[in-house]
Amino acid sequence: MLKSATVIFVFISLVIPSSTVPFAYDWAELDDENRIDQHRQKIDPDNPPLGPYFDYDFFRNETIMVGDIAYLKCRVHNIQNKTVSWVRHLDINLLTVGTVMYTSDTRFQSMHDADTEEWTLKLKNAQLKDSGAYECQISTTPPTGYPVYLSVVEPITQILGVREDDETGEIFINMGSTINLTCIVRNLPEPSSIHWTHNREEISYDSPRGGVSVITEKGDITTSYLLIQRARSSDSGEYKCTPSNAHPKTVHVHILKGEHPEAMQSTGSSFSGRRQIRATIFLFSIIFVAQVMFGR
Repeated sequence: MLKSATVIFVFISLVIPSSTVPFAYDWAELDDENRIDQHRQKIDPDNPPLGPYFDYDFFRNETIMVGDIAYLKCRVHNIQNKTVSWVRHLDINLLTVGTVMYTSDTRFQSMHDADTEEWTLKLKNAQLKDSGAYECQISTTPPTGYPVYLSVVEPITQILGVREDDETGEIFINMGSTINLTCIVRNLPEPSSIHWTHNREEISYDSPRGGVSVITEKGDITTSYLLIQRARSSDSGEYKCTPSNAHPKTVHVHILKGEHPEAMQSTGSSFSGRRQIRATIFLFSIIFVAQVMFGR
């Protein structure tokens, strides 16, 4: 009976480092992705610890898009008889112990490669709510932890002149002017390629029409400029900016004949709004003049 109790106690101590075991880090400080690197210890390769230890230069933070698969990794050397767990800061929830799952969220999976000594927490169909700090933890006393920050981002595509919450917008251009459509894509883990279409057809930059060019600047924010010189009636229609890894954005371009400087590169809502402002100013001007001439 005593032998059985001892076995149960050892099993609980080694395999279930959950809320009964203190975390290796102050989780409040791990909310900041920029500060999380400061908590990673440095190991002298010429004088490694005698017990289990992390390779702190192995893996950094992960940024992926909504719906993608996240792979959070740590590498543990000289693990001996200890176990490796993954803990999520969001709800202080024990996710895995070894390769055994301790969460009901079936999107998570624990994987181990004995040859590379890597422990991987796999998360399928990542959502914005999954962003935050995760800790790979060794069941030492006290526990040794390796924090990783997961950023799940949702790319935003915007055409200047169209409100972000509108699926499509309208821009008015004077005939003979230059059409300048600017498409901006934010929150991309990596730069995106952008394609433009006009009335659902790929825009040809070497067509007989001429005067059509695209300039794309890639980086944390990817920006693509579609320039069409000497706007004509046939340039009217639907223009769509389609990033390779984000949602597209559409704008309807109207080419106006005659002098309409106030409509140039303006959205329909801005155009009508300006007319209302001018009408209001004109009305107040008449009232003011009437008061001066005829008294109050």
